[in-house]
Amino acid sequence: MEMRCSGPCIHTGIHGRLIGFYILAIREYEAVIARMISRRLKPHLISLLDDYPAVALLGPRQVGKTTLAHEVASNIDSVYLDLESPADRAKLSEPELYLADHENKLVILDEIQRVPELFQCLRGLIDSGRRKGIKSGRFLLLGSASMDLLQQSGESLAGRIAYLELAPLDVSEVASNAQDQLWIRGGFPESLLQKDDGKSLTWRQNFIRTYLERDVPQLGPRIPAETLRRFWVMLAHTQGGLLNAASLARGLDLDGKTIARYLDLMVDLLLVRRLMPWHRNIGKRLTKSPKIYVRDSGIAHALLGLGSKEDVLSHPAVGPTWEGFVIENIVNSAPADAVASFYRASGGAEIDLILTLPGRRPWAIEIKRSLEPKLSRGFHSACADVEPEAKYVIYPGREGFTMAGDVQVIPLAAGARLARGQ
Repeated sequence: MEMRCSGPCIHTGIHGRLIGFYILAIREYEAVIARMISRRLKPHLISLLDDYPAVALLGPRQVGKTTLAHEVASNIDSVYLDLESPADRAKLSEPELYLADHENKLVILDEIQRVPELFQCLRGLIDSGRRKGIKSGRFLLLGSASMDLLQQSGESLAGRIAYLELAPLDVSEVASNAQDQLWIRGGFPESLLQKDDGKSLTWRQNFIRTYLERDVPQLGPRIPAETLRRFWVMLAHTQGGLLNAASLARGLDLDGKTIARYLDLMVDLLLVRRLMPWHRNIGKRLTKSPKIYVRDSGIAHALLGLGSKEDVLSHPAVGPTWEGFVIENIVNSAPADAVASFYRASGGAEIDLILTLPGRRPWAIEIKRSLEPKLSRGFHSACADVEPEAKYVIYPGREGFTMAGDVQVIPLAAGARLARGQ
């Protein structure tokens, strides 16, 4: 973090000592966060940089992309540019000249979606470097937009770039006794590590406000912040429900096309998950609408005004936010080419999550927030249709056990490990 003075900056007397103490405290806090959290994707990111000339690390703001990038680059020659900084953008007024001067360094370009025209320039620099024998580790691009959105701009880098998504913290990255706190506060590091629930809620509320008032307007046509906030809140209230665009449109006095545009935007910003239904020709009427989740449980709770575990447990959204929390942990733990979906038929057959790993038959995963989970006929009926390789129930307990019908009941951390192939 850099502090600037508008006039002469002479740190003397009490005022200067206070500013110096403030700067020191901020730096120490950031260092503590970095020491406390070891991101699971770090080895994978290093491996991709060894194999590709460019790697795009994507994820919502404040998820830890910059911290991870600096950590990866700490032992190598590198240069960092924040493309939201006018001074850093000015350095790229002639990008080919500036970046060619650093061809033997790892160049980190933060908030790359702000300057999409750079992609074409990077292609020329990468190809020029390859002819000189510089084949990997040239550029680390950090972005707050989805892979699909950036790939549209980065088509010219096909075969030269790898994409990696950094999600909020998951159960494998926190202490085993911190799972409930992770669920309540969510996985954004600064939310999770606040001193108390009240400060965490305030951080998340500010995060929401910043996205609505500053970040969203940078990505497209002007959208009224209050309208988009109401839309986001409505999604939180219907967490895990089937998308009902007509109902959302009536609640916001908008048309269906506008609702679709808002939803696409929230998905592109990696803030909302659109879980698609599983489909196969089995002769039954299957749901065609996706299920919608606010991806981070802490953000969902903040949108609902829920600051503590007691608040969440007494709210009707307790089950849906737990379900969304489990789905995010499982999906984010699985390989990038795994396919996540859900099953719902008109007769009541339903599976909360179907996870299909590459080259494998699907897994049927039911999610229960109960220490004594019970399965409905609908789950067994759905399994008969899907013919899964394995059947799991994920619950908040600590011990695994087997139910009738070869159904394994497992804790969330165990489910995440299975998804990673461990």
